[in-house]
Order: sequence, then C-alpha cells, then structure tokens
Amino acid sequence: MQINLIGETNSIITGLQLLSDELNIQLHENGYPISVTQRVGPIQVSNENGKGEITFQEKIHFFRAIGLWLENYRKNGEFELTEHPQFQTSGVMLDVSRNAVLKVDEVNGLLRTMAIMGLNVVMLYTEDTYEVPEYPYFGYMRGRYTEVELKACDEYADTFGIEMIPCIQTLAHLTMALKWGYATNIRDTADILLVGEPKTYQFIESMIEAASRPFKSKRIHIGMDEAHQLGLGRYLDLNGYENRFEIMNKHLSQVVSIAERHGLKPMIWSDMYFRLGSKHGEYYDDEVTIPKEAIDSIPENVQLVYWDYYHEEEDFYRSYFEKHKELGPDTVFAGGAWTWNGISPNYGRAFATTEAALTACKKEGIQEIFTTLWGDNGAETPLTTALPVIQLFAEHTYNKTVDKDMLAERFHFSTGNHLDDFLILNQLDETPGVMKNNLQSSNASKFLLWQDLLIGLFDENIRGLQMNEHYQKLAPLLNRAKDRNPNALPLFEFYEQLARVLSVKAEMGLQLKTAYDQKDKGKMVSLLEDIKELTKEVGVLRQKHREVWFSLYKPFGWEVLELRYGGLAARLETTQFRIQQWLEDKITNIEELEAERLIHDGPNGIVDGSLGNHFYHRIATAGNII
Repeated sequence: MQINLIGETNSIITGLQLLSDELNIQLHENGYPISVTQRVGPIQVSNENGKGEITFQEKIHFFRAIGLWLENYRKNGEFELTEHPQFQTSGVMLDVSRNAVLKVDEVNGLLRTMAIMGLNVVMLYTEDTYEVPEYPYFGYMRGRYTEVELKACDEYADTFGIEMIPCIQTLAHLTMALKWGYATNIRDTADILLVGEPKTYQFIESMIEAASRPFKSKRIHIGMDEAHQLGLGRYLDLNGYENRFEIMNKHLSQVVSIAERHGLKPMIWSDMYFRLGSKHGEYYDDEVTIPKEAIDSIPENVQLVYWDYYHEEEDFYRSYFEKHKELGPDTVFAGGAWTWNGISPNYGRAFATTEAALTACKKEGIQEIFTTLWGDNGAETPLTTALPVIQLFAEHTYNKTVDKDMLAERFHFSTGNHLDDFLILNQLDETPGVMKNNLQSSNASKFLLWQDLLIGLFDENIRGLQMNEHYQKLAPLLNRAKDRNPNALPLFEFYEQLARVLSVKAEMGLQLKTAYDQKDKGKMVSLLEDIKELTKEVGVLRQKHREVWFSLYKPFGWEVLELRYGGLAARLETTQFRIQQWLEDKITNIEELEAERLIHDGPNGIVDGSLGNHFYHRIATAGNII
C-alpha cells in the first residue's frame, strides 16, 4: 500500500522506512493521505471519507499508531479508535549471558517488532558479554558484543524512540567473568566481587565505562541481585563477620558514586534488601523486616527494580509494591516470559503471572515495566518463543484490560504468526500429570530428552502417564502450525522434531526395564532396533536446533548444547552396545537395568502438579559433571 504522510514527520520518517517491509507499505506523494499530528494526549487513529488521521505524543506511539491504522484500514475501511498509554516505559530485557548472544541483525529485527507493538525500552543483560578493553579475558570466547555493535543497536533503537539501557552486574552473577586469573584479587566467592578491595572498584569503573559508552541513555542497570553469600567468602577471611546490610550499602554507595561520575542514573534489582531482611533469606517473605537505617542508607537516585515471575495473585503484587514504596519512589517492575530452564516456553505460567502483575501495576500507579527473557541453563529455548508474552506486555501497555482475541489479532499483525499455534508449544511441558497452566514449571520435554535410557532417572516420575502417546498426538499439531507460520518455520520444524523424538524416547527407559526384568529377549531385540532409529532422529533434532540457533545467535555458546547432543548420541550408542552384549550372552546382566528405579525428586522434592524441574547436570546423570 502506498501512503502519503501529511504533517510534521521529520522525526519518524526514517523509522517508518525501516518498517516498510514489515508493514507492507511505501511512502509516496500520491499515496493514500494520512494526516499526522504530534501532541500531548492519547493515541488516536481514524479513517473517514478517503483520509486518515493519526495523533500521537511520543515517537514510539506513532509506530504503534501506524500499525493500528493499517490493521484497521485493511479490516474495516472506515474506523476511529483511541488508546491511552498505561505506562511511561514498557519493554524487554534480553538475556545474552547464558551462552546465547543475539546477533546484531536479530536485535534490530526485534527492535522493529517492538516498534510496531509500541514498546520503548530494551536492555541487553550482559554479565560478561561486552568488551572491557582493560580486561581482555572479560567475555573471552563468549560472543561478547563490541562497542561498535552496541552503538549500532542503540542508534537503530533510537530511530524508533526506543531507549536502550545497559544492564550489567556489579556484585554477583559474575562467575563467567571471575573464573580467570586476572580476578584473583577481586573475587570474594566464585560469583561475587570482593567488597572494599580498591582493585574491585577499578574493575567496576572499567565495566561501567565500557557498558555505558555505546548508549545515548543516561540510565544503567547495575544488577546487585542474588548475592546470597555476600560477605561470607574471602571477605569473611579478611574482615571477619560484618552486618550484611552494611556491606551491601557500602558497596552500593561506591558503585553509585562511580556511575554518577559518569553522569549515569543507576537502577538495581531490589531482592537483596528483602533477602537480608528475611530470617530465611527469602525475597518473597511476608514477615520481612528491613531496618530503617538500611532504608535510609539507600542512595536517593537509585531506582529499585522489583522482579517477580512467580505469583498469580494480583493482591500479592500490590502488597509488594507497598513494601517497595517504603524503600523509595519510582519502583520499576520486571515480569517474566518464562523462556528459561527448559527446551520449550511456559506460556501458561507467563500469561497467568503477567495478567496479575500488570493489573496490579496499573492500580498501584507503577509507570515503568519490562518483561525478562532469561535463558538459564544454556538458553535451550529459542528467544523468538517469547513473542506472545512480549505482545501481551504491549497490549497491557495501551489497554486497561486485554482479551485473547485482541491479543491474537495484534500478534498476527505484529509478527505475521498465529497465536494459537505458538500456544501449542505449551503442551511440550504441560503434559499428563501436570497442573493447568504448568504453574510449577514442570520441564518434562527437557528431562525426557536428556535423560539416559539405561539409567532412567525420571522413569518413575512418568510411569503410567502415557507420555509417548501425548507426544505422538502433539507432533501433527506442530506440523500444521509449521505450515501456517512461515515466519517461524525453523522454530516449528525444531519443535515438531522434538515431539517426534519424545514420542519414542519418553517411555523407552520404562520399556527397556520391563523387557529386561522379564528376560524378554524378543522384545529387547525390537527395542534395540527402535533405539537405532531413535539415534538417527536425535541427529535430525540436533540439526534442526542448530539451524534455529545460528539463525538467531552468534556461534559462541552453541558448543554447550552440542556437547549435550553429543553426550546423548554417545549414550544411545553405548545403550545399543550393552543390550547387544546381553543378547549375545557376552554379559550375564546389565547392571544399569538391574538397579531399582526411584522417583527423581531433586533437593526440594516434587510439588503437586509437577513432574519436576531440573538443570541438565541433574538430568543426565546421578553423578557429578560440573
């Protein structure tokens, strides 16, 4: 469609040209006339008597507005609608520190999608995946971004009115950065910096300089979360035991001073104040008591970010917003897309927690929100699976309430994909034996893929649940979704293949154990052939996964997942070897299959409505591979 924008368009024209392919438009002086006005107030779009109108306040509002106008023009012809932004800033935090570092072109592609959705903040969560010139081992072989790359992303984002905020760590979560020899004198524990050491603050200053230099924004997220062993490692050896509130605030004050010297306004995750005020070290503790002197010592210009991906009750969020208001004004809220510690997304939990959280945000007057796309335990789940949750955040940003039909229509316009097809991915983990919406984050598709056939750590967890049948029914649904979503073809090909693998592998350990216990060599011969075919299908799955990875991310980090696939392939080969030995009477028993199967309950047991949620190292073996 050719359009002709009439009005003051200098600030938006470049961004609109970048979106021309996604929106399927061309700017032309003889195109359909649309009057554009920038002024304080809501977004207004209309079309009457052969002329369109768009009124907007912020630059980002225009890009949402042009999408709304085009969507309604193509659907209705004549229309008039108004949207009232509910938040000042709304956006996304991308985890690029758990092996998967998003390619610059893919960052830019996401920025275009965010612009159409109307989201105006993005953070790249970089623990060590950015260059710090003074420390060449910082991010070494981890796919770190160069300053040039980050600057290019920032300039691209600015074209749409999207603020890119550097997001780093300056206390904990630095295991990858601190594992090298240069960090010997600044390391408290394996992942925590040594507070009070002058070299620590030289290091932090270098990090802050390098992280902020590529960006126009004068805001910076300096982390400070989950420092569980703060003051209890080398710091304890050097200084003896000290009040941990005092250690935290002493460190925060120094880091904030560094940030201020560079003209930056910092924000931090808020959990450490709550953990240190809890008798049990918990973040979400109704009885938390934070001493007044600790509150008073929080620097005035530090914004607190309340992160919560776990609660489905609006009242809980509202109560925690009240607790945060006691610590300081202008709380930022961070929800979660539930893309972590699985090989597939958990939309059920993401949608339930997001609905409750953002409804509470609106009622409590919270003005800044973002959703986190964590990639814990190897970033096995492709980032693009988060798009439905990102769209949900966008619709809540411009509407008091959001229904599924509205969300589906906007998702299709923004991405070209079908929401219902993406939601099928939920069934990879919301299996028999799992509660509705998978609110305890059972990750069966992960542990059933990586678990060993001979050892069968999770066989008892799924006994009697007909898991093979579940995945057999799922595979054709994903096949049809693949055809309906050409923009996400590699993604659905990967998940279809995963379902096909699990339709055979899920219960194979149980089948092997039963055949062995019954000394049924005829059945074992049949299973041996199935394992040979399964090995080929796992090879295809690795290739499908690799295709998705290299389409999205830098190559660094894929080796972690390929080692998992390689380990699985090697164990499948050994399984065949062991069975063949037994069938040929070269061994009298298979010790692995002799062993009794127990429920795999993990350190915290299994909660109702879940089959378990585990990291790779607890899935592949009962031994130690860390």
